Amino acid sequence: MTRNYRPDVSSSPCMLGENNPDITLPEPAPQSMALLNGLSRVFGIRLSDKQDTPDTRFLNDLTKLFHQRRVDVEAQMEKHDTPWANVYLIQYGIVRLFRESPSGKVAVHHFFTEGDMVWPVFGRSRTVRNTLCLTSVTPATVWVADFAEFRAAIQSHGEGLWPRFAMALTEELAELASMREFRKHTMSARERYQLLLEEYPELVKRVPDNQLASWLGVVPATFSRLKTGSISPPGA
Repeated sequence: MTRNYRPDVSSSPCMLGENNPDITLPEPAPQSMALLNGLSRVFGIRLSDKQDTPDTRFLNDLTKLFHQRRVDVEAQMEKHDTPWANVYLIQYGIVRLFRESPSGKVAVHHFFTEGDMVWPVFGRSRTVRNTLCLTSVTPATVWVADFAEFRAAIQSHGEGLWPRFAMALTEELAELASMREFRKHTMSARERYQLLLEEYPELVKRVPDNQLASWLGVVPATFSRLKTGSISPPGA
């Protein structure tokens, strides 16, 4: 598409500060567009202006289920011993998935960031036997829907659609968990820390060190020494 720029109607930047009446500003996109764009990415669907296509009807049905929620740092979104009932689409922010022992020891399993969808992939998580917790790491803006309604809406658009969708995230989480476990047994803490820097640079900037230490499988004191380089590499 070719854009025609007309310098004769352009405005000097200084005029914006004056709220000049001759300047016409475009209307901001509605918040619902952020939801629609997020769902299209999650399901791999290209947005279209045509309203009568199966993909468009599918996305429109799903958007009706969600409402926007803003949460502060360390807001408890899901907790253990309580059925996990919601599905979340993260518009902004980071949340962490973890388990907490009766003694208070925490094991972080995964961090979810902008564009990710989080839902109870394991059947046990949807019952009172749930052992998973979901908490915000940063202030976050999320879209929330009832999980049962969300799953039913997907199933109504095709018999095999839900299994394909569910399997994708389940396999991803299982693969990440098994890889972290493998690295804990085969790599030094320094090697794992180096991979953390290479694979998740944004998390390192935005997530507190104690949570990254739990995810890496080291105590906070060790993580601090890794950051400062006071732990020598293997063979040094």
